[in-house]
Amino acid sequence: MSRKKRLQKKAEKGRKAEQKKQAYATKIASKTTKAKRKKTKRTLVEGKIYIKSTFNNTLITVTDLEGNVISSSSAGREGFKGSKKSTSYAGSRAASSAIAKALGMGMQKAHVFVQGVGTGREAAIRSVAQGGLDIASIKDITPIPHNGPRPRKSRRV
Repeated sequence: MSRKKRLQKKAEKGRKAEQKKQAYATKIASKTTKAKRKKTKRTLVEGKIYIKSTFNNTLITVTDLEGNVISSSSAGREGFKGSKKSTSYAGSRAASSAIAKALGMGMQKAHVFVQGVGTGREAAIRSVAQGGLDIASIKDITPIPHNGPRPRKSRRV
């Protein structure tokens, strides 16, 4: 390939790159000029609180009656690490932080659904009651097998 052709190719590449830059700039400019919609503040009176208490952690999820998540928290998110996540105190702290946001949205009445057998379960329910929410019902939704698969062999210590 002659030197002249190489220089022509190089110049063509430069022009294409310049066109791409201009196209990108116009695209960005059109995005920034769009009017932003104002977020509407949702208010709710009644909702559901799901407390999942495992042996290692406690998870709290607050939803509206349709199941849309409003706030969630866990013992790990509250700053507890390792074996401290499984304590009842960590469960109560997680519940109170999740409920604080729901109270800010105007929630007054709650249906509580508890799942699992961890230690933070009772403390989380107590924390919900002390948080100022009116508890309409408490339901245990822990899955119980009806003689399902064969269990693992027992641990020898």
